[in-house]
Amino acid sequence: MELLQLQYFLTVARLEHVTEAARNLHVTQSSLSKTIQRLEEDLGVPLFDRIGRKLRLNEFGSRFLRRAERALFELEQGKQELSDLSSPDHGTLELAVTTASTLPNILREFQKKRPNIQFHVQMLTTKEMVTLLDRGEVDFCLSSPPIRGDDIECQIVFIDPILVAVPKGHRLADRSSVSLTELRDEWFVGVKRGYGTRDLIDSVCKSVGFVPKFVYEGDEPARLSMLVEAEIGIAFIPSTARNSREDIKYLQVENQELVREIALLWHKSRYISQAALEFREVVVQYFEAISKS
Repeated sequence: MELLQLQYFLTVARLEHVTEAARNLHVTQSSLSKTIQRLEEDLGVPLFDRIGRKLRLNEFGSRFLRRAERALFELEQGKQELSDLSSPDHGTLELAVTTASTLPNILREFQKKRPNIQFHVQMLTTKEMVTLLDRGEVDFCLSSPPIRGDDIECQIVFIDPILVAVPKGHRLADRSSVSLTELRDEWFVGVKRGYGTRDLIDSVCKSVGFVPKFVYEGDEPARLSMLVEAEIGIAFIPSTARNSREDIKYLQVENQELVREIALLWHKSRYISQAALEFREVVVQYFEAISKS
């Protein structure tokens, strides 16, 4: 059994499509198919049910996938550990976030300590983040809501109140607080379902008897302030994402504990470099500081 066979198998198993897998791996379809066939011959069982160019993992394949992922994961961890030992002041931190509002400040603080460390950041839904965490493909995640699992470490770093943002000329702009039931006829701008804050809002509003009406749903939380300012709709915005624009008023939510928990997440078995440990320290210190402010 060869390492290349395992790498090809993982890609095909995740995509379940020969053409897409070959494109992803930059190899020909025939070469990919032959490699998978040789692996199946070595194992003595078929790993896929074949339907045209589409492949579907069968029971043999599903069981072998877990073992193959674990084996390649350990090899990748060994590679990262050696890289860290040989070049401790260089490298790349793999980060994923469902909540990006605090990230620029955190990265700025970290870069003061480690100017030569690069970043690769992905903005993900909760479901997408779980997939990367399970595979051990990211160093750290900043997530709301927290994600818990057998292989996932979860550290709550901040309790973030969610506010209601309204434009300056709105009927509620002279208020300092508002009840959720007063918002049942409003039009909202927000992120799509699947993001933690949106799912929380939908759940809490449903508990008081209404479903928010969205005129805009996107995947860029930073855009919401501009849409509120333009009077497209009002928005639920966490306090850490509050914008200092003069034409927006932020209201407290009455009679509801409307808060999101921000958590720092990492895979229990993933190798954590010294730079990554320092990043975690910066994150914790950052949220401790804004908690006291």
